[in-house]
Amino acid sequence: MQIDLHLKALFEPDTIAVIGATPEPGTTGHAVTANLLASGYKGKIFPVNPKGEEVLGLKACKEVCDIPRFTDLAIICLPPTEALKALEILGDRPVRSAIVTSPGFGETGKEGYMLERRLARIAKASDMAVLGPNCYGMMNTELSMNASLFESFAREGNISFFAHSGAVCCTAVDWANSEFLGFSKFLSLGNKAVLSESRMLRYLASDPGTKVILGYCENLEDGQDFVRIAQDATAKKPFILLRAGETPDGAQAASAHAGALTGAAMAYDAAFRQSGILKAVDIEDMFNMARAFSFQPLPEGPSVAIVTNSGGPGIIAADMCEKGNLSISRPLPESIEKMRSFLPSYASFYNPVDMVGEAGTETYARTMEVVAEDDRFNAIIVILTPAANIHDQINGIADEIIKASRNTRKPVIACLMGRDSVAEARRKLLEAKIPCYEYPETAVRCLDAMYQCHRWQNRECPIDVCFRRDITKARSVVETYTRIGLNELVELDAQNLASAYELPIPETILARTSNQAVKAAKRIGYPVVLKIASPQISRKGELGLIMTGIESPAELRKAFLNITSLAARRCKDAYIHGCLVQAMGPENAQEAVIKFRRDPQFGPVITFSLAGLHADMLGDVSSRLAPLSLNDAQEMIREIKAYPILRGVDSGESADLGAIEDILLMISQMATDLPEIQEAEFNPVIAGPDGAVVANMRMTVG
Repeated sequence: MQIDLHLKALFEPDTIAVIGATPEPGTTGHAVTANLLASGYKGKIFPVNPKGEEVLGLKACKEVCDIPRFTDLAIICLPPTEALKALEILGDRPVRSAIVTSPGFGETGKEGYMLERRLARIAKASDMAVLGPNCYGMMNTELSMNASLFESFAREGNISFFAHSGAVCCTAVDWANSEFLGFSKFLSLGNKAVLSESRMLRYLASDPGTKVILGYCENLEDGQDFVRIAQDATAKKPFILLRAGETPDGAQAASAHAGALTGAAMAYDAAFRQSGILKAVDIEDMFNMARAFSFQPLPEGPSVAIVTNSGGPGIIAADMCEKGNLSISRPLPESIEKMRSFLPSYASFYNPVDMVGEAGTETYARTMEVVAEDDRFNAIIVILTPAANIHDQINGIADEIIKASRNTRKPVIACLMGRDSVAEARRKLLEAKIPCYEYPETAVRCLDAMYQCHRWQNRECPIDVCFRRDITKARSVVETYTRIGLNELVELDAQNLASAYELPIPETILARTSNQAVKAAKRIGYPVVLKIASPQISRKGELGLIMTGIESPAELRKAFLNITSLAARRCKDAYIHGCLVQAMGPENAQEAVIKFRRDPQFGPVITFSLAGLHADMLGDVSSRLAPLSLNDAQEMIREIKAYPILRGVDSGESADLGAIEDILLMISQMATDLPEIQEAEFNPVIAGPDGAVVANMRMTVG
């Protein structure tokens, strides 16, 4: 509760001290003070400068210690070392929150990083909420408060936005103002020494003035905490995030910019999926989606009515719907009959509803009325192309779109194609809170995101599954390997660890000679698999050191000789124990691969794919963060493109999907329990109609 009060002091201050305010234009302190006054902030402002000069008509304090006790917010506009001294004094007043605009901290290197750590310690010791350093500040339009370096003050609205980059913030507010897009809260996070995205997200999720949350992210310090908070936030409000630094060059640039490392792109994608975050592909996409969420209600289903005066754009929109999560339903028969009464006979009465090029104001009005009343549709996309014969009716059509939107609870998205001829109509629509786009693809993309949000907020509660496991045995295996300095578990040692989690493993026996191999096969039962046994050889299949379907002792002896001699030639430095004799997996089976790797920001990232070209060449891989719920495991299997193969499209028999789900959940439990395991590969997981087994595995311990 105390944190909430301190953030309330940051967002809704009654008193603000500007440390480093000066009467000279062009300085940071002068700009902040001027912006506070220009925005119409009604609270008390206390400028602070050593000379005690008047700043923009406000009487100044000479010392930081002269400001009133329990001031809500201090904005520090001083060089780094002086800023730290001021922060220490503010902590004694005490001041509840602060904004540090000063650059020269973690983004500059080791010396700046040490200063930033000191800033964080001061803030923690004094229990102060600190925004920055190296930030532009913040705006709260509900309070008419521009406590920032932004020259433009944002329009009032229901969107809240945060970003690391001050430049991105400046661009965003300037663009949004020209697009009639309004904000409730607008924040530049800077280096996030104290206040991170997670704490901001928690506050904004409960903020009554915020309907939509936007973010620009380059790195996350505590990814697991962020995912937990995002899951709670997205259950209430849409959260759209643009993440920079996905490519190696971009990640390096982001690290230099923000002074922190970025995580793997796959980990971020998994985090977004599991927390309901809508991922924007670029800045334009982020604000396009924000406009739709800000202006319109969420669709309650996937069915879209497309109303157009041109067939081509309607077809493009329909294609985009089918490629995403939306559907194109046929109107009800009574709706078709109504449209036949006023549309020309050569119009298309189905969906898209193509009114043809001469459709004017009245035609648009009557058609939108029909589809709005049709219960088969959950949303409406209205497309207009500026045909020559309707130029003088474009503004009237915009008025009818506004009326239609106000008379229905369904979301209405407009697409006015062109520029100059539709500029005035587009302005009308945006002012009336109707999202309007230039291209059908953009309109569909935004509506699709809205439906995804509706589906996420109305999803079934995740089912958490905890399997029985021998955690003492598992830790003993890991600790033994760590103690003796070995960092890779293979073959029987890896199986010993896996057995602690009751992973299904085919019976496996180590044979040091061909005679022992024959005895082992007799015990297991033919046919069997033979594979080399060596802690230094993990990629056995790639080296030809595995033989399957061995049916007889003679075949087994020959295979033993071939595999051991081939291993001796190809892996001269490897210590060879002999061969492993293993029971064959299920018949009519498919082979899958399950892996996990520990991401420094998000923890274990689990991946699933079919074996072979599907993952290696085509990148057909699904991913989630551990721990997995049952829903996560089910989705991972079903979202890969090769899923029909698992369902038996080739063989005629479906693999046991429940058995694969169980293996995924067991591996998730292992990854969560044992942080010493840095990465693991279970390859192949052989899944047949009546079960699945893990035939081979390797793990790296560190």
